[in-house]
Amino acid sequence: MNKKYIKGIILLGLTASIGFSSCQVVNKYKTPEVDSEELFRDENPTDTTSIADLSWREYFKDPILQALIEEGLEQNFDMQIAMTHIQQAEASLSMARAAYFPNVALVGQFNQSRTSINDAGVKDVLGYSSTQYGLGIAVTWEADLWGKLNRQARASFAQMLSTHAYRDLIQTSLISNIATSYYSLMALDEQLRVTKETVELLRQSSETMQALKDAGMLNGAAVEQSKGLMYGTAVSIPSLEIQIRTLENSLCLLLARKPGSVMRASIENQDVPEEISFGVPVQMLAKRPDVQQAELAFRSAFELTNAAQASFYPSLTLNSGSLIGFVENFKPENIIANILASLTQPIFAQKQLIGQLRIRKAQQEESLLSFQKAVLTAGKEVSDIMYTYEASLTKNAPRAKQVESLGTAVYFTQELLKAGESDYTEVLIAEQNLLQAQLGQVSDKLEQLQATVDLYRALGGGVK
Repeated sequence: MNKKYIKGIILLGLTASIGFSSCQVVNKYKTPEVDSEELFRDENPTDTTSIADLSWREYFKDPILQALIEEGLEQNFDMQIAMTHIQQAEASLSMARAAYFPNVALVGQFNQSRTSINDAGVKDVLGYSSTQYGLGIAVTWEADLWGKLNRQARASFAQMLSTHAYRDLIQTSLISNIATSYYSLMALDEQLRVTKETVELLRQSSETMQALKDAGMLNGAAVEQSKGLMYGTAVSIPSLEIQIRTLENSLCLLLARKPGSVMRASIENQDVPEEISFGVPVQMLAKRPDVQQAELAFRSAFELTNAAQASFYPSLTLNSGSLIGFVENFKPENIIANILASLTQPIFAQKQLIGQLRIRKAQQEESLLSFQKAVLTAGKEVSDIMYTYEASLTKNAPRAKQVESLGTAVYFTQELLKAGESDYTEVLIAEQNLLQAQLGQVSDKLEQLQATVDLYRALGGGVK
């Protein structure tokens, strides 16, 4: 085949591809508009300072907690699974981008033939043989005239970015779960300590009442009731120990450890900030991995919708094959080359294409609604946590006064009982109320610590 003819066909195909590319479906992606005004209830902040800008090492000051978080980020199974998702998405993206390039295959051929003749009545006498060898290359290339392949590659790119957002979501959730479990363990430790001290206090009260009974100042009912309160309080100790052990095992699972004890500090040494900077809603939307995931899902659906639209237009495919043949000796005229260009317009597949386009449009609408829901959910979550945190802080002063007053009441009633000027029930009630107030004080601090963790996560912190 004439080389000039071959070059002409190739040049024609490339020119057609470039020319048709100007006819591609043009519909550029735009991030959906978000109304972030008053997204945080009763809050319309203007200060852009946000705790989400801090790295988790800066935000969590406890060195033991820092070590646990670092271990979790390195060993946690969900984090490792998220990394495999990224690897899969990157491979899919490479495959989508490879569609731009020709598909090249190596073609080999071998052919041997024999010719027989009849001579003087002798059948099938071997005459001569012919052997042919062939080696060549076959190339197939689909020109992306209407941008279908481009849109599919963009959709794969959005899906790949979504896996990174998923990994960030796993990371922020993991940090939050480790910190919450750590604080909860310390709170349980403190509740166990308070309960044991209360049991000891009740034991001393029972001994005092027994002595008063022996002196004829109290009856046996007072002694038995004091013992009943002491035993009832002691029963809660095993329950607390079970909770501690179970939570330690759960934290070990987050760290990819075997079940065991977990080192920790005291909740008394944990500081709760009096104020937290949460920034403006737009910052939160830009940082939250789940919102990013929802937006990227919409972006992918948008590109796939355009790809489905492009499927209605003709497709141009260039096929070329070259075969170098050898028949005994190589000769230039044995070179066989061909190039074929085909232009295909869908006709009978229209219903399938229309159905596919409808599906893509519905999926795009679904992903847009999911994105809008994710935005409102994020705003609600931050609003709820902020109110919980601020309201919980207001309990500190009255709770401290309550514990102090009830501690004084226990002392006074005990002294009055010894003097015979108070009823034993007043002592029991005062001791029981003091225990509940002390446990409530521990719960208040845990609530505030958890709120600081939840707010850090809700604002998109923990990715750095």
